[in-house]
Amino acid sequence: MKFKELNLSQDLLDAVQKIGFEEATPIQEETIPLAMEGKDVIGQAQTGTGKTAAFGLPMLDKIDPKKKQIQGLVISPTRELAIQTQEELFRLGKEKKIRVQAVYGGADIGRQIRQLKDNPQIVVGTPGRMLDHINRRTLKLATVETLVLDEADEMLNMGFLEDIEKIIAQVPEKRQTLLFSATMPKEIKNIGVKFMEDPHHVRIKAKEMTADSIDQYYVRAKDYEKFDIMTRLFDVQLPELTLIFGRTKRRVDEIAHGLEARGYKAEGIHGDLSQQKRMSVLRSFKNGQLDILVATDVAARGLDISGVTHVYNYDIPQDPESYVHRIGRTGRAGKSGISVTFVTPNEMNYLHVIENLTKKRMTPMRPPSDKEALKGQITQAVDLIDEKMAENGLDKYAKDAEQLLERYSAQDLAALLLKTLAKDPADLVPVKITPERPLPKGKQNKGRRKNYSRDRNNNGNRRKSNKDYHKKNNNNQGNKNSYSKKSRRGNEKKQDFVIRNGKS
Repeated sequence: MKFKELNLSQDLLDAVQKIGFEEATPIQEETIPLAMEGKDVIGQAQTGTGKTAAFGLPMLDKIDPKKKQIQGLVISPTRELAIQTQEELFRLGKEKKIRVQAVYGGADIGRQIRQLKDNPQIVVGTPGRMLDHINRRTLKLATVETLVLDEADEMLNMGFLEDIEKIIAQVPEKRQTLLFSATMPKEIKNIGVKFMEDPHHVRIKAKEMTADSIDQYYVRAKDYEKFDIMTRLFDVQLPELTLIFGRTKRRVDEIAHGLEARGYKAEGIHGDLSQQKRMSVLRSFKNGQLDILVATDVAARGLDISGVTHVYNYDIPQDPESYVHRIGRTGRAGKSGISVTFVTPNEMNYLHVIENLTKKRMTPMRPPSDKEALKGQITQAVDLIDEKMAENGLDKYAKDAEQLLERYSAQDLAALLLKTLAKDPADLVPVKITPERPLPKGKQNKGRRKNYSRDRNNNGNRRKSNKDYHKKNNNNQGNKNSYSKKSRRGNEKKQDFVIRNGKS
């Protein structure tokens, strides 16, 4: 369905056209008409399916730009998502001259207070900072006509339910409420019953949620093998823009530093970084100044970055739904993508749990050899040489080149150039990543955690010491029967194919 068929105002259609949107996504197509009629809506769809426009366009359509008061309120779980939502709503409402303000922790509250005094029509923010402003009486919600709860399941997992209820208590009872969530646990349904009036439930089916445009693979590897295998995969697959997900902040920092040591343009992002640093890293990644972004799950939700070609799950996610959100960072806007998940031998059962959720089996991938990695490096070097040759401008080096040709053969000089440009795996800087304990078997069998730890608690502080961990691992090394099912192992042998660069 085209956007012009959704009865939106001309200002919004002009903004949509300038952004480059043409056809509505499934969640937009089903949600926008209901919201335009003023109905309460519960939208269930994966991150990256266009939910911001799904709630943003109907909300913007209702807003009167002449009224200098808050008419729309969007509650988001994280700072990153709040900022990105504010940016997209600003773009969508630009032609209509709608003012959108974001409020979130980690930023200067004084500056936010001054901005709120300018009476924006829409406020987007995180629960904690919103409550802070409400308590200071710098955020007054008596004029709100549209309330949006974005990524409601994530806010629930992060323990924001009580804060959300306090915020809703400040919003007029006569309002429109739009709730969006990737999953629909009982607590989210209770919010619908308690705070919404006869809500219409729009659900994008699981088949649409699993992103058929993403080729999903897994690599069996011991924890200490993952880093070297991953960098060899980079050399073979030649990803253009890459996201790597690690389970803990320490993991993210070590992976990012290790990649930098090996010459990759990479940086990490997690909850311990200052807001300024996080935004700087995200900006560099979006602008192409970084090739690789390493992140905890705090970045899995709401990251709106186009062009991500590969997602690597360095650690298998701690709940199956997070897997869907992680890989949803690629394969967007009709483009194809590749995801690779590293699985330790005794996490194989948990891999099956994820497959059951996504209704799609991951394909086993054989780790590339050093020889294959070097071949990939040489291919990149040849491409770079071709690119530079096309630029020309070699005249001023011709005389010195002739002198070199008198001393060395052309073949030896070309080989030296390739050796200089290509990174031989045998000569790489050794990188050691601190081992993490695999997921507990209870979580693997249950398939979903009941108590989700916030990212700030997920830094490994409560784990046993590395010494205890290695001791336990060494004692269990011979117990191969507990690692995986025979059927899966047999399947791996059948599919011991060449590592792909978009091809099998």
